[in-house]
Amino acid sequence: MERFEVTTLRREQLVDVTRSVDEAVRALDVHEGAVLVYCPHTTAAITVNENADPAVPADLVEGLRRLAPSDAGWTHSEGNSDGHLKSSLVGASEVVPVSGGRLALGTWQGIWLCEFDGPRRRTVWVQRLG
Repeated sequence: MERFEVTTLRREQLVDVTRSVDEAVRALDVHEGAVLVYCPHTTAAITVNENADPAVPADLVEGLRRLAPSDAGWTHSEGNSDGHLKSSLVGASEVVPVSGGRLALGTWQGIWLCEFDGPRRRTVWVQRLG
């Protein structure tokens, strides 16, 4: 397994980690198959989405804010209940195919770390499958 760290700068943001995951794929010497990209944090997540239009990450964050606003009267006392819900909605991991030693993503796709309780230092794990 390969691991790398990501430093987030805002309470909510998406950080493109595609290049770091691709480097992990090379370090793991995966030529064909798939990798699991996993975030071991309860207020962060991993998603695959568009990385060509810079408005997409902001729109995703805003959409999740509307689904789980921070001021919704949550009973959890740490003040980050919305982050836990957003993390569960997005999910802690993605399985990404690998072909020819490279991530097999669509033309406009990228892999994103989703921060919902930052700023923080987050860890991403990349595990070869199969």
